[in-house]
Amino acid sequence: MSASSPSAASQKKTDGSTSQVHVFSGKPDRFEGLTVEIEETMDVETFACRLRTSVDEWKKQGKKGIWIKLSIEHVNLVESAVKEGFKYHHAEENYLMLTHWLAPEDNTMPIYASHRIGVGAFVMNDDGKVLVVQEKGGKRVWKLPTGVVNEGEDIWCAAVREVKEETGVDTEFVEVLCFRQSHQAFFTKSDLLFLCVLRPKSTLIEKQEVEIEAAEWIPIEEYVQQYPPEKKDQFYEMAQICWEKAKGQGCPGFTHFKSKTGSGKPCYIYSNKPGKL
Repeated sequence: MSASSPSAASQKKTDGSTSQVHVFSGKPDRFEGLTVEIEETMDVETFACRLRTSVDEWKKQGKKGIWIKLSIEHVNLVESAVKEGFKYHHAEENYLMLTHWLAPEDNTMPIYASHRIGVGAFVMNDDGKVLVVQEKGGKRVWKLPTGVVNEGEDIWCAAVREVKEETGVDTEFVEVLCFRQSHQAFFTKSDLLFLCVLRPKSTLIEKQEVEIEAAEWIPIEEYVQQYPPEKKDQFYEMAQICWEKAKGQGCPGFTHFKSKTGSGKPCYIYSNKPGKL
C-alpha cells in the first residue's frame, strides 16, 4: 500500500493572516489508519504545530488509528506528541511507537506483544540419563536447560540453541512434548514455555561459564525425585510428563513440518497427527 501524499492545511495566525502547514504523510492501512514515520529533523515547536494540524486534517479525512514512529534521535518530540493525545504503544532499542485513536467508536488498535515465549529441553541419552543444569544464583536443584526464544527464531531452533549454549551438547529436535502458560510473569506479560524433546548428537559437556553453575547427565529418576508430589506445581507436573515419555507412556508430542503463511512467508506447523512430518 502506497504512502499518502504530503498535503498542506491553512492555519490562522494571531494577526488574522493564514499560513500553510504541511500535514505529515504516512502509510495508510486497510483499517482506515495511518502510520507516520518521522524522519526529518525539526524543533519541538514546528513538530507540535504540524502534528496538531495533521490530527485535525486526519479527523476530517475519517482516519481512525494513527501510529507515529519516533526514532531515538527524535526523543525530544515525545512530549509534544503526548500533549496532542498520543499514548505509548511500545518501544524497541532505537525507536518509540505512539498511537492515537481518532474515531468516536471503541478503540480497536491491537495491543503490543502479550506473551514472552520460552523453551525447555528434555534431552535423554541411551543410558537413561537426562541432561540437566544448575544456574548460578539459583536454588541448587537440577533443572532442564531453558531459555527465551529470540525474535524471528523458531521454537525448535531455540531449544537446540539453548542446549548448545548452556551445556555444549549438540542435539536435534524431536517434538514438543507439552507447553505451559502463566500470567503476570515478565513485566506483567504472560509467559508460554514449550517443553521440547531433543535427541543428543554428542555427550561431552562444556558448560557455559557466565550463567551455568553445573551441567551433568543424571539418571532420570534422580531428576524426577527432586519434585515432591505434594506440591503439584509446574515443575512436578513437567517432570512427570518427562518420566512418562522416558518410559514410553503418555501421549505423542507435536512434531513440526514446513508450511507458509497466506502471504507466502515460511512457517512451521506443530502437530501430533500421525504421519505428518
